[in-house]
Amino acid sequence: MTSEPANTVTTLLGEIADVGRDAQRGGYSRPVYSTAELDLRSWFIAAAERRGLEVLTDPNGIIWAWCGPERDDSLVTGSHLDSVPGGGAFDGPLGVAAALAAVDELRARGVQPGQDGKRSLALTVFPEEEGSRFGIACLGSRLLTGAIDADKARNLRDAEGNTFAELSARNGVDPAYLGADADSLAHIGQFIELHVEQGRGLIDMGSPIAVAGSILGHGRWKFTISGQGNHAGTTLMVDRADPMVVAAQIVLSVRKVAAAQEDARATVGRIQPTPGGTNVIASKVELWLDVRHPDDAVTAAVVEKIHGQAQIAAANEGCTVTLTEESLSPTTGFDAGLQAELRRLLPGAPVLDSGAGHDAGVLAPYLPTGMLFIRNPTGVSHSPEEAVENSDADYAAGALADVLEGLL
Repeated sequence: MTSEPANTVTTLLGEIADVGRDAQRGGYSRPVYSTAELDLRSWFIAAAERRGLEVLTDPNGIIWAWCGPERDDSLVTGSHLDSVPGGGAFDGPLGVAAALAAVDELRARGVQPGQDGKRSLALTVFPEEEGSRFGIACLGSRLLTGAIDADKARNLRDAEGNTFAELSARNGVDPAYLGADADSLAHIGQFIELHVEQGRGLIDMGSPIAVAGSILGHGRWKFTISGQGNHAGTTLMVDRADPMVVAAQIVLSVRKVAAAQEDARATVGRIQPTPGGTNVIASKVELWLDVRHPDDAVTAAVVEKIHGQAQIAAANEGCTVTLTEESLSPTTGFDAGLQAELRRLLPGAPVLDSGAGHDAGVLAPYLPTGMLFIRNPTGVSHSPEEAVENSDADYAAGALADVLEGLL
């Protein structure tokens, strides 16, 4: 056990405030296995070891820090450290820092996980939660549970052509052992993830914290539009088969279709033309679509309608279009018994559904999971404007400690 004074969540986050700053986009860019993300992993390991926790990295690159003996049916809490491009400071790291500070708080209260009949406690850091490098969100937890085929994961490529297997190997994770890990999964008796809220629900509720109710079903799809690459100056408008024109119509269709369906959210956040020259008509455009809705059938219907309109737009322009599903997660309800326990341990905390995906949602079909959301005064996330007040950040550690103590 460390003799150093306990750190608050605010001071812990201050230690990593300069890691992965993005001068171009603002905020932070911390894709998995980037220098920034590796520095954050080292920061977490060092912080855990200063607290006397036993740290190991499992075959899927998930970091475990044990407070008490490593054993099955333990209580586990944690989050992720990677980010979207130009993301905020709290999405992921808040939950990791709060877990470290909660360990300090438990010890200050004289609570010793793994002793006196209490379960062991483990802190976890899941890799590639955002999917910003390889396109699959919650990749670490999907591998752990077997929710993604290991060969598919190994062969995922980033924008530079690196496979996930290659980058895993470069960073000490043997790709031969990626995949479902029954032993590690058995260690998790219950999983609690604390996360910054990614909307304005808690602002409207006037509460600093909420218990998660469910996660909206969501997925990612890729449109590939093929046309005729050509010279921008010599090709008459009537002679063009321009996939960028089709892409523009798809973007407008996405907005129109989603707006017509209550509670649907649909977004095109990334478009990639080939070859990408200013004076070149693109030969191909790839476009990524994100769709979410509480009813999985509605999600599918929204995607199909957008696809149908994309096919019409492509035919009218003399192009072709294909649609590929990259990931799909159904609407997920968290364990009702655990949710009731969380509400008992945090009296007055409202229940809040989430439109964002999380590792806790991937784990939910396999074991009891729950989430806590901390107030975001801007209501903005996946952006440099994401925020958490210092008082709420530090409150988070105490609330998480209350929950962990009650569940141990």
